[in-house]
Amino acid sequence: MTFDDLAARFKQVNKTAAPEEHVFNAEESFRLRGKVLGVLIRDARLDAARTVEDCARLLNTSPDVIESWEYGDEVPSLPQLEVLAYYLEVPISHFWGNNALENDRAQTVAKQPHYIELRNRMIGAELAQAREERQLTIEALAEQCYLDVATLQAYEQGDLPIPLTHLQVIANAVNQNMSYFLESVGYVGELLQAREDWLAFMALDEDIRHFIANPSNLAFVKIAMMFRDMPTEQLRKVAEGLLDITM
Repeated sequence: MTFDDLAARFKQVNKTAAPEEHVFNAEESFRLRGKVLGVLIRDARLDAARTVEDCARLLNTSPDVIESWEYGDEVPSLPQLEVLAYYLEVPISHFWGNNALENDRAQTVAKQPHYIELRNRMIGAELAQAREERQLTIEALAEQCYLDVATLQAYEQGDLPIPLTHLQVIANAVNQNMSYFLESVGYVGELLQAREDWLAFMALDEDIRHFIANPSNLAFVKIAMMFRDMPTEQLRKVAEGLLDITM
């Protein structure tokens, strides 16, 4: 039974019977809730490429228990799900939602070969552009990086994937950091950028993190963003106006 089938069945059970009956089958409702939760647990585990044994070790339980959760025969507690969500890198709300990750995962896997080929060509083009901006010939760059010209040409044309160690040396030679070559759009790029943003967020002072994370402070954050984009002269006038108010 697919996730969509379970979701449809669950909705049907939660509807009242015919108006004259008003019968609610609580046992069946709980059973289907457990089945839906099990599908979501398995979905998150597969998306994170974790085994049943991995999850069992994390939670100090047996693989049989994890399997019983995934089949909906038993139901984990909220603390167990919190640890599992952290380990599988999904929001805890995934487990009480009704969106499976399976379809996104299948599409991503199918696109992988084309993605890698395209990214190799994009990185090669970015490399050629950075070299030309530095007014370096391909021969000069190859000599500076201790690479042969034919290899460097293949890198720039996207015919060969660039080993990371070579790319680091080349990036330094054209005066660029590694982030210059990172993807900034698409599923993978957005995911990588989100993780970088999260690391930057966690590096902030705790009181700043709490302020930003509080939805009621969103208006203040937006005002700060407006100030950031405001021309210097206009910003100066705003500051003078605020000073007049406080005096």
